[in-house]
Amino acid sequence: KLHSVTERLDVNDANLSGSTFNAANLSGSQFSQMNFAGASFDDCNLSGWRINNANLSGMRVEDANLSGMVFSGCRWTGATINGVAVQDLLDAYEARNAPR
Repeated sequence: KLHSVTERLDVNDANLSGSTFNAANLSGSQFSQMNFAGASFDDCNLSGWRINNANLSGMRVEDANLSGMVFSGCRWTGATINGVAVQDLLDAYEARNAPR
């Protein structure tokens, strides 16, 4: 157990499954080759996060501030926004803005 620790940790090849992080400041941390399957994030400040080459399939985002988010090169198969298929929205946008 770590309580009220203010030192920097370097964790490699560790199994921390089932761990709980509460009121922890992980700002500036780097995560690479991580398995967060089944993890949950509640009341977290994720502003400024960069996610690259990640499997986010099945992820649910609810009651979130998504202002300023940028998506690039993403696969949208089965993704929905308020019940509307994202691919349908993109197809309609492209059709509307296609050169005539």
